[in-house]
Amino acid sequence: MSSQSQTRTLRRPGGAVAFEVAGDGPLVICIPGMGDLRSSYRFVQPPLVAAGYRVVLMDLRGHGDSDATFDAYGDEPTAGDLIALISELGGPAVILGNSMAAASAVLVAAERPELVKGLVLLGPFVREPQTSGLMRTLTRALMTPLWAAATWGSYLPKLYAGRRPADFADYRAAVKASMKKPGYAKAFSLTTRTRHGAAEAALSAVTAPVLVIMGEADPDFPSPQVEAEWIADQVDGQVLMAPESGHYPQAQRPDLVGPAVAKFAGEAFAGEAHGRA
Repeated sequence: MSSQSQTRTLRRPGGAVAFEVAGDGPLVICIPGMGDLRSSYRFVQPPLVAAGYRVVLMDLRGHGDSDATFDAYGDEPTAGDLIALISELGGPAVILGNSMAAASAVLVAAERPELVKGLVLLGPFVREPQTSGLMRTLTRALMTPLWAAATWGSYLPKLYAGRRPADFADYRAAVKASMKKPGYAKAFSLTTRTRHGAAEAALSAVTAPVLVIMGEADPDFPSPQVEAEWIADQVDGQVLMAPESGHYPQAQRPDLVGPAVAKFAGEAFAGEAHGRA
């Protein structure tokens, strides 16, 4: 993370959520998906700060530097954490949500539209994936606390289909190490059980502008292009397909994602950003 970042915690019922702040200006909040760390946005944070934004990277409950002492994990609890964070820092905000966190971002935009200037949904899960009951049962078995770190560590390279960051090996090691802390594998396992029906139902209530960014090689979707276009149709949004990218375009194609988000945020804030040369 940038040497200018300030790591802080947000107290919530049941524990604390970790986040860091860099820069000054309109608020942009970045949330990773399950099994991931806030540093998945390490490549897009600096250009957004340089563009004049106050950029916040937040860890999910039971991930990274957040506590693993909560009673609840998943879409709705994360949405509550986002609402509390925006309220504490002073919004409104443009929210970047990757994977599962995209569903939480949608819930916030639908429930508290005054807090949201725009949504950037990256590799988004905002509806239930088309998987069989047998596959869901098998996945749940593999994601039990006993196996979670090993299973996730083995699956992560597949999710990075296409380009991988130069520091991917170190980042993967950090993800696995975080999950091995006491209580964190259990928190991750509970997070994997979240369902996205509430987010799908909330899509029609989203009035903020939306940018959907999907990796062309994202293995989590039978057709990433079709899924991106379906989401965009629900919210009258825009689509950016990222070549040579899997599930993490913010880390795999920051050269595309950084400028696209800066442009989108500038339009969403309609001149409020502190542009810098």
